[in-house]
Amino acid sequence: MQGLFDMHCHIIPGVDDGARDMNMSLAILKEEKENGVTDIIITPHFRREMFETDRTVVLERFLAIRKEARSVFPDMRLYIGCEFHSNMDMEQILASDPLYRMIGTKYVLLEFSSVHNKAYIKERTYALLARGYQPIIAHIERYPALARNIDLVEELRDIGAYIQVNADALIGKDGWGYKRFTGKLLREGMIDFVGSDAHNTSDRACHIGKAYTHVVRKIGKNEADRIFIQNPAEIVRAAAERS
Repeated sequence: MQGLFDMHCHIIPGVDDGARDMNMSLAILKEEKENGVTDIIITPHFRREMFETDRTVVLERFLAIRKEARSVFPDMRLYIGCEFHSNMDMEQILASDPLYRMIGTKYVLLEFSSVHNKAYIKERTYALLARGYQPIIAHIERYPALARNIDLVEELRDIGAYIQVNADALIGKDGWGYKRFTGKLLREGMIDFVGSDAHNTSDRACHIGKAYTHVVRKIGKNEADRIFIQNPAEIVRAAAERS
């Protein structure tokens, strides 16, 4: 399968805990291509006191990897986003620079911590919605407050949030518990996006192709295309309309 999107990955060299250098970035892109991925929204972390690389540096290095990619993988399209870790003044930060958002749009890939409870997750998600942003909750399977709680996930979707899960969780590489939970979300129609969350080519590699095949087998090609192609394409379309 060609034409898939990866909308959550860490490929920009030297800006977070993802690719260390340009060689690693290109190696990850090679794996993305082998997985049938043609469009990638690269999402470097922003997290207070952990990942605070200046957005100017992030943009410079993104442009460098995009330039390299165009010569090696001319059919691949790269876009810049962000995996934004929740905090209490995130509305102001998101408004300060479009590089904290997904291709500068209203979409926000919103990350939480394992210590965050369901009240905090709901409040921070709603805070973004109230400001006109469109939160996409990153790798929802990782949060103890949400994992195995289908009702709370449904509540978040009902108020307007989108749900992203990692490819490795779907196909079982992150363990049986994650596979079972994300499988239930899949059957209930509660997954809006799948990302590789690739950081390297070893223990956190890209498995988008395998995840797409898994989803086709479980719920059919139409739904797989919605999750892996149509929904992320809407982010790109929104960015095009904004420019």
